Amino acid sequence: MDDLSRGWPPDETTPSRHDDGHATVASPRARTRATGPRLLRRRVARVLEGSGVALDGPSPWDIQVLDGRFYGRCLLQGSLGFGDAYVDGWWDTADLDGCLERLLRHRAEMRTGVAVRSRLAARHLLRNVQRGAGAWRVGRRHYDLGDDLFEAMLGARRVYSCAYWAEARDLDAAQLAKLDLVCRKLGLAPGMRVLDIGCGWGEALRYAAERYGVAGVGVTVSADQARAAQSTCRGLPVEIRLADYRTLRDEHFDRIFSIGMFEHVGPRNHGHFFDVVHRCLQPEGLMLLHTIGTQTGNRVPDPWIERYIFPNSVIPRLDDVVAAASPRFRLEDLHAFGLDYVRTLQAWRERFDRAWPRLEPRYGTAFHRLWHYYLAAAIASFRARRNDLWQIVLAPHGRTSVYRSRR
Repeated sequence: MDDLSRGWPPDETTPSRHDDGHATVASPRARTRATGPRLLRRRVARVLEGSGVALDGPSPWDIQVLDGRFYGRCLLQGSLGFGDAYVDGWWDTADLDGCLERLLRHRAEMRTGVAVRSRLAARHLLRNVQRGAGAWRVGRRHYDLGDDLFEAMLGARRVYSCAYWAEARDLDAAQLAKLDLVCRKLGLAPGMRVLDIGCGWGEALRYAAERYGVAGVGVTVSADQARAAQSTCRGLPVEIRLADYRTLRDEHFDRIFSIGMFEHVGPRNHGHFFDVVHRCLQPEGLMLLHTIGTQTGNRVPDPWIERYIFPNSVIPRLDDVVAAASPRFRLEDLHAFGLDYVRTLQAWRERFDRAWPRLEPRYGTAFHRLWHYYLAAAIASFRARRNDLWQIVLAPHGRTSVYRSRR
């Protein structure tokens, strides 16, 4: 893994001996090197106090340290070093989900890695990293990883967002339930024209066109997704574009939805996003925003997730979303079902593990640990209620039709 410092190396703490069996006196430098890992271990243990996670403890969620460099790396780099050390095999645990959930509840990541977090915060404060070339980076780095990976993980329909498990018993049924919920909340009907901002592999537009008789346009910043979505929607009245949402101008739609894309917009661009939506939406139209969100976040991404999973992405805060949307839109409905994301992520991980033997030759062993850490961290964030999942229905100010919420 890419890292800033490997920390302290593991050292023997017992004195060396001459052939006559007499112990030698360690030099001051040797004593310092031997003491270093113990001091760093105590500092890490203090960070963990109160979390329920112990170093080398008996609980399945405890951290089993396999390399003494783990301590310095975590103290210096915080969550970035902690994740890197896991991928590199410097520590392990029998219950990764449970370990990360307890650490998130304890907010342990805020007690280490100050310099790493400060640099990342400054970057997001001083630059609009989601504009221009930055808007395309997540497409290349994440969504273009490989169709074989996402086909294996996501299920019969490649839907890379939280499923709806109210009555479903398996992933495919839960994803269909989510797609239908979106369509019902928007009141889709034959002849409508809809826009999907961040259309992914085209599954939502395909479902809406086949089941509800609409025509549509989808935009994505992933070349692989655009290519696959065009194939998915072939023969339907659906147009797929490889384009940033900002390019949408003189077009009008009866309904607009955005499913699992708003996390990549960034708080500095929320207002412009809703300006684009308002410009494209008919006066009597509706917009549905399906997004991960938080009520407690600090508008800065986790350093490990930023570096390896979703570059230039920030989980939106509810107050920021409402503030950005309210000049143009009225909030009609807010539906939160974040714990459904736990089951969705668990199902993705099961499918990923089943497919791993055929994926490993292309992606390599380290990727398996990296992807597991990503999915476990996401599961933990929802179980700890640090993140939630919202479906928000918005109507333009001045819309006269009555809105009835659906579940």
